[in-house]
Amino acid sequence: MASTVMTINLFGAVALLVFGLAQVREGMQRAFGANLRKGLATGTSNELRSFISGFVATVALQSSTGTALMVASFVERQIIAPRMAQIVLLGANIGTAATAWVVAGSVEWPSPLLIFSGLLAYRAGSPRRRAGGLALIGIGLMLLSLQLVGIATEPMLRSPEFVKFIIVLDNAWPLAFLISAGIALLSSSSLAAIVLILSLASTGLLSASLAVTLVLGANFGGALLPVVASLRSPPSVKRALLGNFLVRSIGCVIFLPLTEYVTDVVSAVPSELPMNAHLMFNVVTAALVWPFVSLLSKLTCRLVPDDETGPDKPRFLVPNRQTIPSVALANATRETLGIGDLVERMLLRTYEAFQGNDLSKLSEISLLEAQVDTLQQAVKAYLSELGRTGLDKDDSQRSLMIINYAINLEHIGDIIEKVLLPQVSRKASLELRFSPQDYERLKTLFCLTIENLHMAQTFFATHQVSLVSTLVDAHSKIAHLEKHAAESQLERLCDGCDQHIETSALHLDLLRDLKMINNHIISVIPLAEENHASASGAVESEPFPRTAVSHLL
Repeated sequence: MASTVMTINLFGAVALLVFGLAQVREGMQRAFGANLRKGLATGTSNELRSFISGFVATVALQSSTGTALMVASFVERQIIAPRMAQIVLLGANIGTAATAWVVAGSVEWPSPLLIFSGLLAYRAGSPRRRAGGLALIGIGLMLLSLQLVGIATEPMLRSPEFVKFIIVLDNAWPLAFLISAGIALLSSSSLAAIVLILSLASTGLLSASLAVTLVLGANFGGALLPVVASLRSPPSVKRALLGNFLVRSIGCVIFLPLTEYVTDVVSAVPSELPMNAHLMFNVVTAALVWPFVSLLSKLTCRLVPDDETGPDKPRFLVPNRQTIPSVALANATRETLGIGDLVERMLLRTYEAFQGNDLSKLSEISLLEAQVDTLQQAVKAYLSELGRTGLDKDDSQRSLMIINYAINLEHIGDIIEKVLLPQVSRKASLELRFSPQDYERLKTLFCLTIENLHMAQTFFATHQVSLVSTLVDAHSKIAHLEKHAAESQLERLCDGCDQHIETSALHLDLLRDLKMINNHIISVIPLAEENHASASGAVESEPFPRTAVSHLL
């Protein structure tokens, strides 16, 4: 009975640690998710920046798994090259080791203060403050869980069964390795496994070599989790995550036979041996693999070949599942999100061409727009066929929302290909130069448009109400910026102060077209909110009525 209570207490403490980690990750994503995604997407121009981006993102998210999945999504959209993605993940691996060092070395007494402060911030009302408060609560729970893990493991010193189990593990390192990997996999966090290993090591029950073996198993399990999560993902995603798994697997193959030597190196501070081993493993592995990331990318391409279906073929519209409306609508939602990813790639390529006057960035715009058209037509046909089977009111409105969002994305693709592309091409071909003020204004508009599309995609998938005000504020900012810039430009033209008429006209056209794109982006809100209001039956308390968005447009 006593052993059962100890086990429950330990599992509860570990569960609290995992829950705290999840709250920190959720809070950081809500508060800085767009900036983190933007930093990862734009911070991969060279190897060093890629490595630093992976490190910083992981420290912020408290999860190398979260970073890995984010990077994989960028690889799928061809925002990050596969080779750079592997370097980002090397930085992420070291980032999670640094996080373990900081978390395990923290004291427990600030825990109640952090939870209390986080709760106050969470009730403040502002979306950014609520997200920050959630992160503070998560940190407080993590520190509290460390104290509970220590309390739960203390009685184990007096448990003969547990001591015998540790002795068995000490003489069977493959079993110890697999158990540690399983803990990391089940808890969805190598950090949770490392903290548990540290707590056990502090009791003196674990030998140094066993502690190192358990650390290696936690690293292996932490890299395996994203691979398991990506089994149904596109080949490009599988390759990125498989590459990181191969890196850690190779590291484990190298380190396991050298456990005794590793122990001698990292045992300068015995109480911190697991953290030292964790950090050493990831640093040494990154140093060994970095020169060979190109070969690693080629290997993953051979291990995971491309699908036989082309890029313009729907991936999620499975006809034989249309008999279940909820599944069919989920399939259509995933396909439409893919259309949004293609549109984002078009925007990014246009922005890169605008910045660097590089026409090569525009070479794939027409191909991407053709894919957007094809997939949008496929979604409409899929949902039209579903509608003929008979849908209830809620499913019918959800179907209409998906169709309308897909149509708006297709319109954005048309604007990019037929309007923005010729304008940016003219700027690059004629080497036109904007004034510093106009250039910075256009850069800001491009970045805001891309970030708004990120938020619209998230809102379309999750209906997260807190994003409504953020999207509306961003759209209002864009409308104000466009209006102020247009008025300023026209005043200069009327006064004869602008010496470059052609550049001024191009500037006004780009402002207008980017605003038009944002009008299509913001249109996702009334459709979703109307659906939400109808589903809840609360028409009079509709959180964001259609008229408000219509006024903005």
